Amino acid sequence: MSTAVVVGGGPNGLAAAIAMARAGVRVTVLEAAEEIGGGTRTGEAILPGLRHDHCSAFHPMAVGSSFLQSLDLERYGLRWRLPEIDCVHPLDDGTAGVLHRSVAETAAGLGADGARWARLFAEPAAHYDALAKDILRPLLRIPHHPIRLARFGIPALMPASLLAKTFAGEQAKALFGGVAAHAFHPLHRPLSSSIGLGILTAGHRHGWAVAAGGSRSITDAMAALLLDLGGKIETDVQVRSASELPGTDVVMFDLSPTAVADIMGDRLPPRVARAYRRFRYGPGAFKVDFAVEGGVPWTADSARRAGTVHVGGSFAEVTATERRIHSGRMPQRPFVLVGQQYLADPQRSVGGVHPVWSYAHVPCGYAGDASEAITSQIERFAPGFRERIIGTAVRTAPGLAEYNPNYVGGNIMTGAKDIPQLVFGPRTTLTPYDVGPPGHFLCSAATPPGPGAHGMCGAHAAARALRYLNGGVSPRALGRAGPP
Repeated sequence: MSTAVVVGGGPNGLAAAIAMARAGVRVTVLEAAEEIGGGTRTGEAILPGLRHDHCSAFHPMAVGSSFLQSLDLERYGLRWRLPEIDCVHPLDDGTAGVLHRSVAETAAGLGADGARWARLFAEPAAHYDALAKDILRPLLRIPHHPIRLARFGIPALMPASLLAKTFAGEQAKALFGGVAAHAFHPLHRPLSSSIGLGILTAGHRHGWAVAAGGSRSITDAMAALLLDLGGKIETDVQVRSASELPGTDVVMFDLSPTAVADIMGDRLPPRVARAYRRFRYGPGAFKVDFAVEGGVPWTADSARRAGTVHVGGSFAEVTATERRIHSGRMPQRPFVLVGQQYLADPQRSVGGVHPVWSYAHVPCGYAGDASEAITSQIERFAPGFRERIIGTAVRTAPGLAEYNPNYVGGNIMTGAKDIPQLVFGPRTTLTPYDVGPPGHFLCSAATPPGPGAHGMCGAHAAARALRYLNGGVSPRALGRAGPP
């Protein structure tokens, strides 16, 4: 029986392990932390029973992931829950851009921009499951659905700032811009529309779901399945060098490229070592969890019913703040994501005290305190918010990197999503999962299709590893054979 070791127990590491275990490979996952999950962990840092997701919170890409759907994780306790409203972007005049799962309902609330919103999203959302076969894998592949991908890809190539100009009203502009800002990338750059369009299209198809009980439920279910398949999971195991790895046929790394370079040392081909050590990391996040009596008193009523609220003001303001943090400067009013997962999953609350999840975009490695800036931004659109706070838990950008070393400088995207890294991954190659030495593969969110709890990076990397095991050929020969 072939054997494999997966270094890192986040969603992608577990996905890679499951894919290989299903194929009959004996798999062991080595996780450096005391518990698995990476960014999908959930805790009770403020009050007993009050559950906050540590990082990953809403999962439009995961609930529609073809790989996760193939696992039947409901057998292991995973349940998806949907808020009444997916996302709201409030504005200073009291109005808001409101995102519903339904394209038609969203369009109806955007006035004159409704028809444009429907033209952008109705067709791709209706066929998202087919479209996902092309966008949730390396982009430089012969597409399964070329016409559909082309229709989606043309606006995705545009800078978000240019695409936003096709809307007349501020509500539609801000709603789109807030989702586009999830990329942690300047909105005036080419391809900066792509991640926002992908999230919005997936959400219109499947909704911005949360996992019942917390995001940890996703990886708990994956771990239970892996154990049923005969796999093993060892926690609190730090791998610092290749010499510490057990003898095995395949090694999978659910790590940042720089961490892989440190572990592999001179065992990496020089061209791969150079690329991994030059891998670029984008802006960071500064996270504040709140315990809030009675919830957030948003001025916009729709925000009181939304799972996610984007706090950043107008599209122009969001664009300016994203450009500022990308240049290494901390804005006075940062873009803030606010999560109200308890609205879809009430078991996370304790009586009338609710867990409110938030993080601000900050410069990479930002060592300052953004707590007051985050609180002030929420207060700006929810007067009286301060008086309802009964407790907080803070994780700085360096703290996020300590919590999860893949988040270098607090960059929870596992790398800057500029054009080269978004298209190719850590290095310019058609085989982004190949590390170089035979039998070694990269399966983290640094590879296509990128961040999220969807597990597709791990699934694609495992496909490469299984072809290597089944064919007994080198990764270079696999590259000539075609895509995973």
